[in-house]
Amino acid sequence: MKNTSQFLIRYFILCTFTILLAACVSKNESYPKDLPEMTEKRELVATTLYGSTSYFDYRGEEMGFDYEMCKELAESLGLKLRINVSSSVPEMIKKLNTGEVDIIAYRLGITNELKTKFSYTDLEYIDNQVLVQQAGTDAVSNVVDLIGKEIHVNANNKYHQRLLHLNDELGGGIIITTVDDSLIVDDLIQMVALGKIKYTVAQSDIAKLNKTYYKNIDIKIPISFAQRSAWAVRQSSPILLSAVNKWLNEKKDTKAYGKLYNKYFESSKYFTEHEIIIPKGAVSPYDALFKKYAKQLHWDWELLAAIAYHESRFDTAVVSWVGAKGLMQLMPKTAAVFGLDEYEMTNPEKSIDAAVQYIKSLNLMYRKIEDKEERIKFIIASYNSGPAHILDAMALAEKYGKNPHVWFNNAEEYLRLKSHKEYYSDPVCRNGYFRGDETYRFVKDVLNTYEKYKKRK
Repeated sequence: MKNTSQFLIRYFILCTFTILLAACVSKNESYPKDLPEMTEKRELVATTLYGSTSYFDYRGEEMGFDYEMCKELAESLGLKLRINVSSSVPEMIKKLNTGEVDIIAYRLGITNELKTKFSYTDLEYIDNQVLVQQAGTDAVSNVVDLIGKEIHVNANNKYHQRLLHLNDELGGGIIITTVDDSLIVDDLIQMVALGKIKYTVAQSDIAKLNKTYYKNIDIKIPISFAQRSAWAVRQSSPILLSAVNKWLNEKKDTKAYGKLYNKYFESSKYFTEHEIIIPKGAVSPYDALFKKYAKQLHWDWELLAAIAYHESRFDTAVVSWVGAKGLMQLMPKTAAVFGLDEYEMTNPEKSIDAAVQYIKSLNLMYRKIEDKEERIKFIIASYNSGPAHILDAMALAEKYGKNPHVWFNNAEEYLRLKSHKEYYSDPVCRNGYFRGDETYRFVKDVLNTYEKYKKRK
């Protein structure tokens, strides 16, 4: 009887193991192994991380250097791109290893350990850590000059560790001040630009991107050795690797690649202002149009004019770095939804008309905000950022005990925190990373200009 029981137990364990093994094999076989299978499914699945250089949503459109590169890659292969966002580098590696994704479209650090597991693509990026300081005659020109200087970084991250090693290499003397974890590297760079702190440290690609926002920062001084990084695929996908490398090697020498690189890492995020002639006694050349269309919103026309001023400075021909066009700076997809094609986007009346239709839809979206003045703030914010991030901010505000229907000191606080992983990865936050400070300033600036326009004589 005892032998029979032991046999049955062993038989049950063996059957269970066989079923689980079969399930795992079946699961893995459901994923494409290489390019022919991906072609059969007509889809390339890529993973990346949310971030200012990799992937983010802006005004309802997907953006990011790595995202745009991967989208063009997929198109060249005749495939549809599907992004599977990960929360960390280990998660990306796990997804690639299990076959959940086909490619890591992110600058993954090249290490000997990972080279035994995956195949890196040919196009490598060289990155290092750099000192961020204000430009000018007082800027340090060598790491030795950092002795006696105070540098602000987060505790126990890679920048902090590098500064500790550099301090040892120099024999001591660098004043390393750690800051609250609620501040991220983008926040510290902004603090340098505003003169609130003297120095911080950032990865060179992040520093380059932030320099397109803050012209007064200096990022020339490296403080670490260069680190190589690249995209990666499974070693079991040699045909995909060959196709990706062929495309990348052809792409990197094109003007289109240079233009895309400049879009994120070189070109200013602010358009060049042109002199616009404003008639005497008017706030813009288009006052009559603002008066005509503001009636549809039951708004003061000066508020519509204030939005246009801060979007385009009343320049009908301006195109922003993300592709927004015309007087009201509508994104092409948004403009199309409201009946405006790309050739009409520079027409001032058609631009205002489409913008008003868009604002009407936003007003309907925020109809639960009973206070009209508060609702207008949410509409202005959504006009600048797209509503997805504002809805996230409202959800975060409610979760953390703030009033989601009040803008200043409530919802806007959490919009500004959406550049922090702790918040953009929160389960109630559905739309990921966002630089909320710009939208926060936009709302304040529009409201201030609106008040100024109302008081004019």
